[in-house]
Amino acid sequence: MTLWIKNATTIDQQGNLNLTELVIKEDKIAAIGDDVASLIKGKTEPENIIDAKGALLTPGLIDVHVHLREPGFSYKETIKTGTEAAARGGFTTICAMPNVNPEPDTPEKMLALQEKNKADAVIKVLQYAPITKGLRSDHLTDQKALIAAGAFAFTNDGVGVQSAGTMYLAMKEAAKNNVAIVAHTEDDSLLFGGVMHEGKRSRELGLPGILNITEASQIARDVLISEATGAHYHVCHVSTKESVRVIRDAKKAGIHVTAEVAPHHLILTEEDIPGDTSLYKMNPPLRSKEDRAALIKGLLDGTIDMIATDHAPHSKEEKEGSMIGSPFGIVGSETAFSLLYTHLVETGIFTLKQVVDWLTVQPAKIFNLDSGILAVGKQADLALFDLTTAKDIREEDFLSLSANTPFIGWKVKGTTVMTIADGKIVYEEVI
Repeated sequence: MTLWIKNATTIDQQGNLNLTELVIKEDKIAAIGDDVASLIKGKTEPENIIDAKGALLTPGLIDVHVHLREPGFSYKETIKTGTEAAARGGFTTICAMPNVNPEPDTPEKMLALQEKNKADAVIKVLQYAPITKGLRSDHLTDQKALIAAGAFAFTNDGVGVQSAGTMYLAMKEAAKNNVAIVAHTEDDSLLFGGVMHEGKRSRELGLPGILNITEASQIARDVLISEATGAHYHVCHVSTKESVRVIRDAKKAGIHVTAEVAPHHLILTEEDIPGDTSLYKMNPPLRSKEDRAALIKGLLDGTIDMIATDHAPHSKEEKEGSMIGSPFGIVGSETAFSLLYTHLVETGIFTLKQVVDWLTVQPAKIFNLDSGILAVGKQADLALFDLTTAKDIREEDFLSLSANTPFIGWKVKGTTVMTIADGKIVYEEVI
């Protein structure tokens, strides 16, 4: 199939917006801009012409942190619904966390999950494997065998690796295998039953808080282990000013550390929590204004490398009522770009080019993915976004099985018009 996209807006290297057109043949980009005319001149026009009407054309977004919940928790999300939700958000590649049941901690389980991903996903799914068997043990998985079975990288996301010795051995092996260790950083001994950020708002609500050092202290430990082993160490969902400081110092020391931040930590703080409602319960929690400012500065100065959603669906019943006793997590695949554009680009905090790069170029570069740019010959993974029309975020529009987010009802620009993966339209806005 051939697609001809006309009247699209793209961002050049200087951040300027320009009208352009693009032709896709089969699953590859065949021509962009001035090359389009020569490609189609004197030939039959492509059977599918898409008038973008000025919509922003970007490479397909890449999300290195998504929970698909299947197998084991398909009432929250499935591979099919999770990838459809990601496509609605403009994502064409996502990296799926391994905290499912059973965990893909053996080659056999990994191969079975890869087959399921391939059969059900509408976009590319790169599958993480656990660092340790069952996630919570100190018994390392067989990295080499799991990589042979298709593992993208290794993480125990959802729980921190509590033993420094276990993390040392895992990173030592990862360095030999040239694969990343991706860490949810959380020292269980510093949790004290916390359900939200330890600060002004937790005291007002009378809820147990989660200290900043619960996250930052484990990062401090791990960057030194990364230095000692030479492993690529990637930090999930950074949320505190102390964490940013530790990562910045580690990078200055030449340690191979990279990091991501989630949209909700860039937009909300503890002061936005209206009461004891579990829709605002996420891990790590919404932090202070000072923490949010440090995250923004960390992105701008390169300390934090990319934005990732940590899409974490839960059922409506699970996310009703108090923070105490409810699961941590917020969905983000379908709202990430529009929220970032509306609340951080239109307000002048970030440029549009910066946000697009943090969602495309940077994750592709850091994890060695052959995507993230629009270029002739590249895989036809791209997205179109409407930057002018303001729309409400509505639960009934979600393609995810879950809608556990406090952003319902917010008005945003930058919603997805169309997503194309491997040359096929996988999402198209219904008007």
